[in-house]
Amino acid sequence: MKKIEYVKAVYGLSEIPKNELPTVVLCGRSNVGKSSFINSLFNTKLAKTSSLPGKTRSINYYLVENKFYLVDLPGFGYAKVSKSERDNWQRLIENYFTKNSAIKLAVHLIDSRHEPMPLDIELYDFLHSREIPYMLLLNKTDKLKQSELAASQKRIREFFPALIPGESIHLYSSVKGTGRKEIIKLFSSLFIM
Repeated sequence: MKKIEYVKAVYGLSEIPKNELPTVVLCGRSNVGKSSFINSLFNTKLAKTSSLPGKTRSINYYLVENKFYLVDLPGFGYAKVSKSERDNWQRLIENYFTKNSAIKLAVHLIDSRHEPMPLDIELYDFLHSREIPYMLLLNKTDKLKQSELAASQKRIREFFPALIPGESIHLYSSVKGTGRKEIIKLFSSLFIM
């Protein structure tokens, strides 16, 4: 899995690409590292990263190996945007999931250093209620010692007891490459490359 290209930024559902390829959706709070995940997974600098949370305001489409879309959703929970803008984002994302039948997997990124936010739990419940295949990615694991990482995994299981480590919970580090091979293998098996 090496070829990835940026397709477009989408600000409304009418702008979604017309060719309905299978889709993997990246979602999570602002500044959780979705762009860094894309760049490290494909060894590229295609996705724009920023130290300022809340930078991604569009649904960004990437085409992988001409076989599937990898879609980066705007991060949620960023406090410095207006309530109306947050509400618009939430509506856009809910409608996106509801009206998009091409979604094969939602990858929910959570910073391994922090407890899930109420919005993380809402996202999990929302995806689960719509029976969208789901995977949790505990990100930024390079920032934790081994004992802290074990505590983080235990804490995540308390919030999401139905998820299984190694199956529906994966560890990832864009810095050290932890989990990269496993995610590539998982994506490849979804689309038989």
